[in-house]
Amino acid sequence: MSKKIRNSLLIIFVALAIWFTPVPEGLSPQAWHLFALMVAVIIGFILQPLPVGAVAFIGITVIILTNTLTLAESLAGYSSSAIWLIVSAFLFARGFIKTGLGRRIAYLVLRSIGNSTLKVGYALAISDLILAPATPSSAARAGGIIFPIARGLASALGSEPGPTSRRAGAYFLQVVYQTEGVVCAMFMTAMAGNPLMVELAAKVTGIQISWGMWALAASVPGLTAFILIPWLLYLVYPPELKHVPQAKEIAKEELLKMGRLTLQEGTLAVTFVVALFLWCTSSWNQLNATTVAMMAVSALLIAKVLTWNDVIQEKGAWDTLIWMGSLVGLAAELSKKGFIPWFADAASSAMSHLPWAACLGLLIVIYMYSHYGFASLTAHISAMYAAFVAVAVASGAPPYLTVLALAFTANICLALTHYSGAPGPIYYGAGYVELPTWWRLGFIFSLVNLVIWVGVGAVWWKVLGLW
Repeated sequence: MSKKIRNSLLIIFVALAIWFTPVPEGLSPQAWHLFALMVAVIIGFILQPLPVGAVAFIGITVIILTNTLTLAESLAGYSSSAIWLIVSAFLFARGFIKTGLGRRIAYLVLRSIGNSTLKVGYALAISDLILAPATPSSAARAGGIIFPIARGLASALGSEPGPTSRRAGAYFLQVVYQTEGVVCAMFMTAMAGNPLMVELAAKVTGIQISWGMWALAASVPGLTAFILIPWLLYLVYPPELKHVPQAKEIAKEELLKMGRLTLQEGTLAVTFVVALFLWCTSSWNQLNATTVAMMAVSALLIAKVLTWNDVIQEKGAWDTLIWMGSLVGLAAELSKKGFIPWFADAASSAMSHLPWAACLGLLIVIYMYSHYGFASLTAHISAMYAAFVAVAVASGAPPYLTVLALAFTANICLALTHYSGAPGPIYYGAGYVELPTWWRLGFIFSLVNLVIWVGVGAVWWKVLGLW
């Protein structure tokens, strides 16, 4: 029996085992059955008896055939603005590669950075951090802005998906993705769900957190994580290309070969700057990040920087649309059908008798790793954050400690999987890192982040007098 057949049978067995387990009290059969099938889909993503997109397509079909969800409910995730932002980011990145602007930017960065892949990794992450206060979308920031540059850098160093992925590209993309949750946690305006948590915390505990207080509380654990993660990743997942003393000379030579900026490169560069400006000023221009991305792609099509054939041939975008859309929709339906609120209540009730430190610690761990079942940070926050804060505070946990610890956990869990945040499908879809490796690194750095944000963070918040 082949490995793929064994994996397929295991997925079916898990789905049937959960399906025919007695429905827990407080849940409808529909919610329980949907949970069973979603678990099967996620296991399918891990074991991959078929490509991820095929697993998602088959899973959605089974959900419809079993009347677990209606056709409209099953396909609702494909209307998510985040999905189309991801697709647009893929197309934007294709423009950087096609015109050569990505290579040009890469060589300009290489010429100024130095002679180390580690330094390049830090440079990419720092660029993300600089944009974070004014860009409340990790997909727009890490996906639309940083990804094309990281991808261009990898190509410039001869690192492409496949045999040469570990040369540099896999490290670059993982550096950005593993630090993205840290970047989101650093500022209240760096992730769309952060203001929601501030509002929920005020309703549950009565405490108010300002933009400045959030930034100050995040500063020490955030900078600690930001300094350590690229270096630790360099140790546990090292790039093959470490020292590049010839990088500056190579960059200078290649820039000379490329010549002056072409009209297509200039058009793309202007489009990129305008999109960046609109993303960073979304608070007053009222343009959704997805709208801006679609405007940018439309401009590239009108200017013929991209052709429709380029769009059709961007397989990563359409593969991502299929599997990511299925997860976003199923996660939303799990909440609507009552499973997520039931899970949150059950977990909260079971720990209400514990000492506050143990209760808060367990809630943080549960919150972190329950994100394996979510494809959106904001959906996770909506389902669990308020309930977990209420239980921890009721057990005697200091309100500020509780609110901050759970809020920062809600951000750092972004890097757990390839689907747990909007940038994930973009970075995973590039094809540099295999899925088992992606999940392994996500788990390792989830532990690193927990130690830093809950350990170092708690000490820092004590110094600030917040508990």
